[in-house]
Amino acid sequence: MTTSITYTATLDIPRETVLHLAALLRTERRRLRTRRSTRSLGCFKQAVMVIRWLLDGARVRQLANGNVLSTRTAYRYLHEGIALLKAQAPSLNQALDRARATGVTHLMLDGTLIETDRCRVPGPTEGVDLWWSGKHKQHGGNIQVLSTPDGFPIWTSPVQPGREHDMTCARAHGLLDTLDRFAAEHGIVTLTDTGYEGAPAGFRIPHKKPKGGQLTDAQKQFNKIIGALRALAEKANADLKVRFKALRRVSLSPGRIGDITAAALVLFQHEHGRTA
Repeated sequence: MTTSITYTATLDIPRETVLHLAALLRTERRRLRTRRSTRSLGCFKQAVMVIRWLLDGARVRQLANGNVLSTRTAYRYLHEGIALLKAQAPSLNQALDRARATGVTHLMLDGTLIETDRCRVPGPTEGVDLWWSGKHKQHGGNIQVLSTPDGFPIWTSPVQPGREHDMTCARAHGLLDTLDRFAAEHGIVTLTDTGYEGAPAGFRIPHKKPKGGQLTDAQKQFNKIIGALRALAEKANADLKVRFKALRRVSLSPGRIGDITAAALVLFQHEHGRTA
């Protein structure tokens, strides 16, 4: 008696986006001089498998069974697709150039924690895992997301351990100097939250209430304006996590979180037909 059921499902993404990844896979196979009929899946089916993992957060074992693959082969196909998509992601300078070309008035920077459950790396504090975020009370990796005024993500950073704060991560990725220089040269500032306190002049950060004191009326008004404009920065993070369930909890090595996020960004931008 059979123990499994076959059913038809729909992948909620434009066919053109799947074909885009399939074309990347085909080009890679030609580069590697892969002989025909030596792969278990064709480029299109492999693209569907990779995108299904990103969109639906499907288990790799399920993908392997559904495609009549070994789990090891399914992982290999998945990592190959992620790497090819990640290679298409814009660099920080490319993202800034594209944003400037569209005439944006400002940019927004915000950090987000991509949760993971595969962490056993000792951190600098004894008994605390390297990837443990004290703020979120969860294991994960910190990703910095740069977005346009309407909350569209244009760049995502490599991953940093979840224990590190946004300011530390921004400094590690060279964001502070690059965005400050961008503001000085083009007059396009970056809005952030108070987690980036101490950032240079090219950033606009809400005022913190001084200890034992009060904010002035001008500072309160400034905070209201920054808060209203910055609200859409949360939208950029939410759009990626809502669209790609794999970003809600990464089951692969936490070191791959940055690549996975970049791969999702490429698909998101291709789906919407814009990069800035």
